Amino acid sequence: MKLKIFNALVIFFIVAMTCGCFANAENSNEKNSSAQVEKPDPVEEILKSMTIEEKVGQMMLVGVHGTEINDDIRFILNQYHYGGIIFFDRNMHDKAQVKKLSDEINAAANQKLPLFFALDEEGGRVARMKHDLQVMPSQQEVGNSGDLSQAYDNAKITAQNLRQIGVNINFAPVADVGNDTREFSNDPNVTADFVSSAAKGYESEKFFYCLKHFPGIGKSKVDPHKALSEIEDTKAQIDAEELPPFKKIIAEQDNSKFMIMMGHLRYPALDAENPASISPAIITGLLRDELNFQGVIITDDLEMGATTEYKENIGVNVVKAGVDIALVCHEYPRQEAVYLSILDAVKRGEISEERINESVRRILKMKLQLQ
Repeated sequence: MKLKIFNALVIFFIVAMTCGCFANAENSNEKNSSAQVEKPDPVEEILKSMTIEEKVGQMMLVGVHGTEINDDIRFILNQYHYGGIIFFDRNMHDKAQVKKLSDEINAAANQKLPLFFALDEEGGRVARMKHDLQVMPSQQEVGNSGDLSQAYDNAKITAQNLRQIGVNINFAPVADVGNDTREFSNDPNVTADFVSSAAKGYESEKFFYCLKHFPGIGKSKVDPHKALSEIEDTKAQIDAEELPPFKKIIAEQDNSKFMIMMGHLRYPALDAENPASISPAIITGLLRDELNFQGVIITDDLEMGATTEYKENIGVNVVKAGVDIALVCHEYPRQEAVYLSILDAVKRGEISEERINESVRRILKMKLQLQ
């Protein structure tokens, strides 16, 4: 009799423990499931809260005039919700003044995430506020040294210096292959190695950078600031001689930590009609689909001479081609025209809001790292 009671108790104990384990497992699964539900994607949450006017504004990065906050700057920020500012020497007297200006612009914008503040600080002849910012050697000088660590160190120091004045993205390094002082080398593989080293220097400081000018303008004989020109290379030549620096960084680095800037040259082997900055074949077909770039794509300045014959409806065309941010560096009326053309195209259904959302998601993902 005692043995039967003992056996019954053992069975009861085993059943109770088993049920308890199942219950604990179910509770644990419920907690895990609950935790997953309670953690929404911050990008999607912000996106849902934005108006279409705010979304289109995020797809613009513009220049301003003046060295201190003024009514014009306040107006364009509040009216058009621009998501980023590029500084030029016209905006820069000294470090303290630029830091104050960037802080005041950010406060005036009153956006859900910080603005992008950009600069062209390549080193050599392309550098801003040379009297009060440390100017790095030109990329050509660094490339000629054969020392990859110089590219890393220069990028690291540049990031530290720019952060002190409120800038959070440098429109560098130049990834073009050629013999200009702005370029590391006329050898695509050497250029790729130096660009990669510079990229790692920026990333060591958790600082955004921008490769330019896709798919490569090193062979251009005409300054795109002045006029449009063509690169007559075959697709195979472009692939072998221009793309290696871009390919290397896209494959190696986190694509959410840098932008790629589109050049304004035309490449008939890739697109017989359009310059790269408004070419679906180059932006979406080559850069997005073939090279699998998942980050933010920005145009070069849409006021350059190379864009003159494409000026009509250029804002709409860059978005249709796959660009995320339109860069308009100088004139307020031109910035307004680009912004309103994109907004109107969305409102009349020529561009879908989902197309806008695709770009804004990439921009928000990048900006969330600034918090």
